[in-house]
Amino acid sequence: LAPGVAPVSQYARKLAESGCRVLIPTIISRDRGQFAWNGRQHGIYHREFLYRSAWEMGRTLVGYEVQKVLAAVDWFTTQAGEEGAKIGVVGWGEGGLLALYAAALDPRIDAAVVSGYFENRHQMWNQPIDRNVLGLLNQFGDAELASMAAARPRKLIIEAAQGPQWELPVGGGSGGGAPAVVTTPAIESVRAEVERARSLAGVFADGIALIESAGGEGPFGSDGALRALLGALDEGAPFIASDHPVENLRQSFDPAPRLLRQMQEIDRHTQWLLREGTWTRREFMKNLDTSSIEKYEASVEPYRESFYNEIIGRFDNSVLPFNPRTRKAYDTEHWTGYEVVLDVFPDVIAYGILLLPKDLKPGEKRPVVVCQHGLEGRPQDTVGEPGSEYYGAFAGRLADRGFITFAPQNLYIFTDRFRTLQRKGNLIGKTLFSIIVPQHQQIVDWLQTLPYVDPDRIAFYGLSYGGKTAMRVPPLVTDYCLSICSADFNEWVDKNASTRNPRSYVWSGEYEIFEWKLGETFNYAEMAALICPRPFMVERGHHDGVADDWTVAWEFAKIRYLYNGTPLNLGDRVEIEWFNGPHTIHGVGTYEFLHRHLNWPRPGER
Repeated sequence: LAPGVAPVSQYARKLAESGCRVLIPTIISRDRGQFAWNGRQHGIYHREFLYRSAWEMGRTLVGYEVQKVLAAVDWFTTQAGEEGAKIGVVGWGEGGLLALYAAALDPRIDAAVVSGYFENRHQMWNQPIDRNVLGLLNQFGDAELASMAAARPRKLIIEAAQGPQWELPVGGGSGGGAPAVVTTPAIESVRAEVERARSLAGVFADGIALIESAGGEGPFGSDGALRALLGALDEGAPFIASDHPVENLRQSFDPAPRLLRQMQEIDRHTQWLLREGTWTRREFMKNLDTSSIEKYEASVEPYRESFYNEIIGRFDNSVLPFNPRTRKAYDTEHWTGYEVVLDVFPDVIAYGILLLPKDLKPGEKRPVVVCQHGLEGRPQDTVGEPGSEYYGAFAGRLADRGFITFAPQNLYIFTDRFRTLQRKGNLIGKTLFSIIVPQHQQIVDWLQTLPYVDPDRIAFYGLSYGGKTAMRVPPLVTDYCLSICSADFNEWVDKNASTRNPRSYVWSGEYEIFEWKLGETFNYAEMAALICPRPFMVERGHHDGVADDWTVAWEFAKIRYLYNGTPLNLGDRVEIEWFNGPHTIHGVGTYEFLHRHLNWPRPGER
């Protein structure tokens, strides 16, 4: 009713004029920078800002808003009493998404109009990230949802009309969120998806109608679409709407406070879920049996399967033969370095740098430390090339100590390119680590074939995003005999989902970082539990801006208790080193940890 929508497209008013009782829910806008949040001004678009926390807790903004539509259906059903009433839902753009999802889910909705939204969803990864639904495209494109909405029998009207136009370009992500484009669905895509829906609907195919407004480019809320909706709800209902605007009697009304209340109520619920998460995860992990190491190892396996299949996302592809390709790249006083390429899947390789100490003796088998770089890093950074001061050349220095080291290249490079992989993966139930895990498994399997490697002494040590890898890969690549997480371990769920924590990722440009449902399943203590009973260590600088010391200590205390406060009684297999420094490899306590648990002599002992 307010200025901004042409009278011809004011479908809520037209339906009311034609005798319908109409309820118009408020949905969260795509604006940004409108409100301060806990005293902080955020630059993220409102919808994505709420999506981020919700996703970490196993919810979606779409889900919250569909629930609001279904609540309206509840209310209309209650109001109708025993006499009953036909219920319809109609939406345009984002409202079209909600109308489609609600009609697919709730058989009490007798008819729906989906306008300016319906099409093939293969480009959904390029649309606003708040539309993200994990694994959606494995089963549900728009056609599948339409076939559900048209069943039993009901009516679904697809209106091909001009859709919303909105874009956040690549490079604008850090200021406002994930890059995205929203455009009018191409008429060819709409027609093809409608035909696919009719094919899926079978005997209910006639319940799916397509109405084209000026060839798919015309105004939304057309008379044809509304007449079809009214006819489905009440065959004799007259369509008597006009295209004349009505007088707005609330000239001073400001919708901003209402939008803020809507955002605050969703955030309050998500933040409540976050606070409850400690207990939810405790209940989730209750089947771990700590009465003995043998029983623990048996009881942890279902959790590893859950972590892989439901959180990380497992590809069923068989890995290829190694087909190793190597070339000499370094020659120092103590070691020689080789670049290595291994095949993993078709068009997917594993790459890294292998450092071999020069004092290897014939027939000798030595331990290996896999040294993982961080965000936008390269294996060369861990060897000590210029510009890599945070790494302390730890792969090279460990090779100086006689360890064999291997520094892999992980996927988190090239800014939006790797983040786009995460978005594409989510829609088929996968993540970046769906690729990284098999890459590491292939690396370890290959290392175990080398004549100078002890296959039972291959350790993992990662910094920053490599520390994230230390929490996600060794739980699943169990050939890693220990794991060291440097400059990353913290209360990870709070770090992602809190709108109170000033260090939270909800404020940042790293829009790929949020992982589905971790808040109810696997925080860092639970991930470390998947490494147990193997040795596990955290390296933490007091001045590391990743987190505050007390959040690191809080989370680490849980895993320390598992190792040493239960009958497992694993002694020195779990450790944390605090040092007075920043986000960096410290290489003191961790090196001692490696020497002890890999049973390798310290410098001067050989």
